[in-house]
Amino acid sequence: MKMKRVCSVLLAATLLGSMSIMPVQAAPNTEELQSQKKQTQQEVQSLQTQLSDLMTDMNVLQTQLVENGEQIIQVQAQLEESEKKQEKQREDMMLRIKYMYEEGAGANLEKVLKSGTIREMLTQAEYAQKIHEYDRTQLEEYVATVNKTKELKQTLEEKQASLEQTAAEYEVQQTQLNTLITEKSEEIQNLDEQIQKAAAEAAAEAARRAEEERRKQEEAQRAAQQNLSTNTNTTNNSNTTNTTGNTENTGGGSQEQTPEEPSTPTTPTPQAPQTPTVSEPSSNSGNAASIRQTIVNAAWSQIGVPYVWGGNSPGVGLDCSGLTQYAYRTAGLSIPRTDITQLNAGRITSNPQPGDICWTPGHVAIYIGNGQMIEAQQTGVPICVSSVRATYYVTFEGVLY
Repeated sequence: MKMKRVCSVLLAATLLGSMSIMPVQAAPNTEELQSQKKQTQQEVQSLQTQLSDLMTDMNVLQTQLVENGEQIIQVQAQLEESEKKQEKQREDMMLRIKYMYEEGAGANLEKVLKSGTIREMLTQAEYAQKIHEYDRTQLEEYVATVNKTKELKQTLEEKQASLEQTAAEYEVQQTQLNTLITEKSEEIQNLDEQIQKAAAEAAAEAARRAEEERRKQEEAQRAAQQNLSTNTNTTNNSNTTNTTGNTENTGGGSQEQTPEEPSTPTTPTPQAPQTPTVSEPSSNSGNAASIRQTIVNAAWSQIGVPYVWGGNSPGVGLDCSGLTQYAYRTAGLSIPRTDITQLNAGRITSNPQPGDICWTPGHVAIYIGNGQMIEAQQTGVPICVSSVRATYYVTFEGVLY
């Protein structure tokens, strides 16, 4: 009977020892957080697609602005040339009128009458008539040319104003999309933190339950060992024959050895994943420093030059991307014409150096250090030094030099 009980205890201990720990499910809200994160990521992807399309439209629009600005410059030059010719023609006419006045009203008639033959008289009269007709025709042509050029210039300026208005609207849309993307990205980051926290809590709960289960198993094993030891001692005592008189217990009693307790396993504490650190490529300090200084010097040389849409003429007129393109061209580097293509061609940096480009939607400038930049700001404002305004800093180091 006692042996049966011992066997039952050993069987129970064996069963407890062989029980596998059931996996603990993550916190119930982890799945929901993952679903929210996935939905937010899809929203960000949609916003980024809209932003990409908008940037494409903005680049097309800015190309149109530059081309239209260049046409205005050409038309203005034509208008000035036509006005000069018109002024020259007017001066020539005034000289002839003055000559005719000084000669007297009958001077031409006298020349005709003194011509001799009828043929010479007609020739002289015809010559005088042709002079008057030539003057009148030239004057009319020049007036028509000037008026036509003025109308063309006005049309181009109206188109330019419309394009600038559209560009301003695009910039507002871009700012709104960037703001939404930033907010959604922060939301994703927050969800990641919540997911990591929930996972850590779930892992801690799993570790706690595993520790509790291990302790239960140890207690069951100790109880089984104690029961086994007690039953063994009882059985030995009942089988021992006690003798009296000269009979003595011989052989010396064997000492009972207490079984060692199993060592407690150490459960590792779960660690949250570490965010990788993004490092920027190291810069070339040799030739790059010289190139950067050349770019900055070129930008300084244009201080006070008028802002002109589509302007590509240093010392005469430049727009914002025309200034940056000129500064880089001076250093022997070729970069695209519009601000968006300059952004796409370069590399965004968080550690700007003099000579890099300060980029905001629809605008670029040359960074000169100490929180300042040189920019062709807007119509009516000459190229000047300003405090930095930048959504991104764009560097071409490692791309072009």
